[in-house]
Amino acid sequence: MRRYEPGNQGPPGGIMDRKSDEHANRRLIRPNLSEIKDRLGQRQPRRKQVPPAETNAEAFYYLKQMNARTPMIVVLKDGEELHGGIEWYDRSCIKVNRVGAPNLMVMKDCIKYMYKAEERDESRASRSDGI
Repeated sequence: MRRYEPGNQGPPGGIMDRKSDEHANRRLIRPNLSEIKDRLGQRQPRRKQVPPAETNAEAFYYLKQMNARTPMIVVLKDGEELHGGIEWYDRSCIKVNRVGAPNLMVMKDCIKYMYKAEERDESRASRSDGI
């Protein structure tokens, strides 16, 4: 009887010889890549998702300014400036709470832009050239 060594095929007797013949006759079955590409190519390419209609950034900004009671300057489309804090907001308007003047409900369509009153003061202080 032979010892099993790394170079030996297996035990003598023909049991492994038949199995090795079966293994020798087997072929690796591999799919044709062109067929797979054809199948994948028939699918419609995915469309990019439409971004959300609302990001809630505007609501976040209003809430932040309301909670901090930040003095704001609201510039209207006709150039008029309103000074006060934002007390309330809605989908279509904001309420500006003014000191020494009546509170106003301003339609968002009429607003050109708004900014913090402290930003105006900082920009004036940074201009030392007199402009």
